Amino acid sequence: MHKITAETADGTVAFEAEKGRKLVLCLEDNGVDIMHRCGGNARCTTCRVEILSGDPGEIGEAEKAILATKQDLSDHCRLACQIRLNDDLHVKVVNQASVTGVEPGNRPEE
Repeated sequence: MHKITAETADGTVAFEAEKGRKLVLCLEDNGVDIMHRCGGNARCTTCRVEILSGDPGEIGEAEKAILATKQDLSDHCRLACQIRLNDDLHVKVVNQASVTGVEPGNRPEE
């Protein structure tokens, strides 16, 4: 199990999650309001998180390509739908449905 700490518009949420699970699903399953408009396919970047501490693992080609299309992203920005837990993480959730007023999107597959 890994400890996940998420900074959100509503405050800090901390929980434990299983190794190997997608971060976006762990966040959602623990009450964190996170957008995921493309359903977890590394196409929309709405599930962006800023990695504050911990190792999110290597970045894949699809994630690297889509993030390269965006301007003004920090070097610590990753897609929660592409991170499989392998370490404790402290993240800041960038896009939340409750803040944007947009539906979060279809739930990504496990």
